[in-house]
Amino acid sequence: MAAGRALFRLVRFWSRRWAPEVAQRLDEDAPRTATVQNLYVVEAVHSAAPRGEVTVADVARQLGLDRSVASRMIADAVRDGYLRRDTSAEDARRARLSLTEAGTEFLAVSHAHQEQVFEALVAHWPAEDRRRFASYLDRLAREVLDS
Repeated sequence: MAAGRALFRLVRFWSRRWAPEVAQRLDEDAPRTATVQNLYVVEAVHSAAPRGEVTVADVARQLGLDRSVASRMIADAVRDGYLRRDTSAEDARRARLSLTEAGTEFLAVSHAHQEQVFEALVAHWPAEDRRRFASYLDRLAREVLDS
């Protein structure tokens, strides 16, 4: 079985496609700030939130970037209204990041698009196969990303 190769082929294929599609699928009145970069940052803040306060270091880790690059991306998302940057309650030297209403809406559009893409890809599969595959993908993501 070449499951590892298949996984990496899919990751390479989708890693650069889903975010631009989400940004482009927003209605015609979408702000120019609905960029792939902002979407990545919003997704990273959301993903890190269950662990507690979200910091610049958390976003850098989520995105696999240097802290200085993550900090610039965060500054853009704050400027564009997707994130709020406050002083950490745990350590006043750190920033605490959270989604704004606009960031939450942007994230919802992204997640809806992801679900639509998944459903379209497996629409021709039997319902039980779709359910089982979705369950396995969710399990793999939780085991890898939540550890």
